[in-house]
Amino acid sequence: MNAVTTYYLEMTSASMINAKTESNGLEITECRIKQFEFNRFLYQMVGQQWEWTDKLAWSDDQWKEFAENDNLRTWVGYYQGTPAGYFELQKQAGEVIELAYFGLIPDFIGMGFGGYLLSQAIKKAWEWGKPEKVWVHTCTLDHPNALQNYQARGFEIFRTETRNHPVTSP
Repeated sequence: MNAVTTYYLEMTSASMINAKTESNGLEITECRIKQFEFNRFLYQMVGQQWEWTDKLAWSDDQWKEFAENDNLRTWVGYYQGTPAGYFELQKQAGEVIELAYFGLIPDFIGMGFGGYLLSQAIKKAWEWGKPEKVWVHTCTLDHPNALQNYQARGFEIFRTETRNHPVTSP
């Protein structure tokens, strides 16, 4: 067993955003026509290296309920016409927006897209209604720069948890 630390971060005002404005050619598009299969594809492509496993066993019905819900919106970052990363925003009770999923497809890590994609995610969250706060969580299984990127964009840690995680072999 390995210890995994989860960091819960929040923004309580849009004025907290420290946006990265250079896109490096990344174009962000909202998926206005919901297709759960596309969300599942993005989840698998981005999450495979970070041990995103909680939704892998989901049925089509479970994916459809999650991804095609009116409280979930999905954006994709494209580079030269190819999906490079994505984010999902989920509206929760009390006008709270969670950055539910965020990440880059492995071939696009290190190209300077992460800060810009995250900045766009935060902006889109604050533009969705009148949120009281925007929050996200990350953990020590995610990219080594994930926590730093969230904090650099203006998120602040409000809680941490450490738990044991089973060791997986490649």
